[in-house]
Amino acid sequence: MSRNLDGKTALVTGGSRGIGRAVVEDLCACGANVTFTFVKGESAARELEESCAAAGWSATPVLCDSRDSQAVTSTVEEVVSGHGKLDILVCNAGITRDQYLMMMKEEDFVDVIQTNLVGAFRFAKAACRPMLTAKSGAIVTVSSIAAIFGIAGQTNYCASKGGLVAFTRSMAAELAPKGVRVNAVLPGFIETEMTAKMPRQVKRSAMDRILLRRFGDPAEVAKVISFLVSPDAGYIVGQEIVVDGGLTSAVS
Repeated sequence: MSRNLDGKTALVTGGSRGIGRAVVEDLCACGANVTFTFVKGESAARELEESCAAAGWSATPVLCDSRDSQAVTSTVEEVVSGHGKLDILVCNAGITRDQYLMMMKEEDFVDVIQTNLVGAFRFAKAACRPMLTAKSGAIVTVSSIAAIFGIAGQTNYCASKGGLVAFTRSMAAELAPKGVRVNAVLPGFIETEMTAKMPRQVKRSAMDRILLRRFGDPAEVAKVISFLVSPDAGYIVGQEIVVDGGLTSAVS
């Protein structure tokens, strides 16, 4: 499986850390020219740019908040202007604001929906224009197994990720007949800064339910995404690919 992306132009949202960073690195390794967005952690974004450059890859960081519609539009336009096209979009940017429903502030619910779901809408809307013109392109949204499971204390996050799956299916129905493939990836428990903050007993309980008995590596998610946007996945459209070590599979 080649996952050859030589000459492709990719945009990854939330690409400076965690799964996003792994996606940037793997797309670069497959030959793509990558632009990635970040909101916080400029030092991490610059470090990723430098490490990719040292490997002979092109990864350009751009400060862009997915809650800012004009910033999103400008970012996509700059990528298209600089490269003459946009072949790949990975909607990965996401946040959590965990709290039980009765204590959750409305702004924390809205903020998560705005970033995780509406932000993906903004980027996809802007990106699909040049893709439709070219009659070619691939979009992957990064959802979560939270779209499948109800998780206490995450009504906002689960709502955003469940909405992202439905959004992906509808996008696929609209765009696939015009040459643009859309799919979703649903990671399980992955070793990132987000899961590192989980209480030890919660992590142990989760581990016991994962068939592989370990959390995933961000690179394992990234490789699936690189495959989905590659020509090798040319007949995969409107799907939700779960990458969770067997957590949502049969009980062992």
